[in-house]
Amino acid sequence: MLVVSLRKVGARGFEARCQWPRLHPLNERALTVVHHPLIMAESLRQLAAALERRHLATAATALEPVSVGLGLAPGAQPREAGDATAVGVRLGVSDVLLDDGELIGYRVSAEFLHAGQRFGSCTMRLARRAADGDPPVHAKPTGGLQHPAAAVVGAAAEPDVMLARACQGRLVLAPRDPGHPVLLPGRPSRLPALAVLEAGRQAALLSCGMTAAAVTGLRVDLRGPVPGEGAFVEVAAESLGPRFAVLAQGQPVATGTVALLRA
Repeated sequence: MLVVSLRKVGARGFEARCQWPRLHPLNERALTVVHHPLIMAESLRQLAAALERRHLATAATALEPVSVGLGLAPGAQPREAGDATAVGVRLGVSDVLLDDGELIGYRVSAEFLHAGQRFGSCTMRLARRAADGDPPVHAKPTGGLQHPAAAVVGAAAEPDVMLARACQGRLVLAPRDPGHPVLLPGRPSRLPALAVLEAGRQAALLSCGMTAAAVTGLRVDLRGPVPGEGAFVEVAAESLGPRFAVLAQGQPVATGTVALLRA
């Protein structure tokens, strides 16, 4: 757990404290680290779960992130050489949707601070998961797959790699570790939003040849169930940063953007 405490402040405001371990599975194995940006999103996901348990209306069906966007202040991210980084969080809840008194969706926005200085922000929209009875989506490429080296896609270790190239040269979702403890806990048949966000980040870095330190923002929007493997990932260069799309059976099931430092 990354969350240490959560308390209400005002009508719809909250404050929280988190601890981000230097040896978090997504971080580089180094004496001093800059935390992986997805730790911010995972902290907000955990905070959203705590909000649902303690402060929001009851949800009859589990809610999950369907849209995630985060931004990083260049040069302001804390560097950690000890055991863990103490992070403060200011949160707000909006766009609460109820159905006969039951919670069916909402948006939570957060600012992340270290030593009183804001270094990042994250917004997450949560909604009901698509029914498990929906027809499964399969998009398996033929032929062998070649995974890129972790460093090339900005990952800390080989099990964190989410992509591979099919024999046709196209990028496909192919997690090295289908049961990754952070990205894919429980080996889900559908990729959760944070795993798709990481796949998009990796695809963008692979496409543009830049390092993980160049990333200043990430966004993903799920449009439908994303299969656990085999969906194609396409990246298009744009002036504000790469845009990516995840395709299953030729249809976009997720889209997103990656903001990069300008040269």
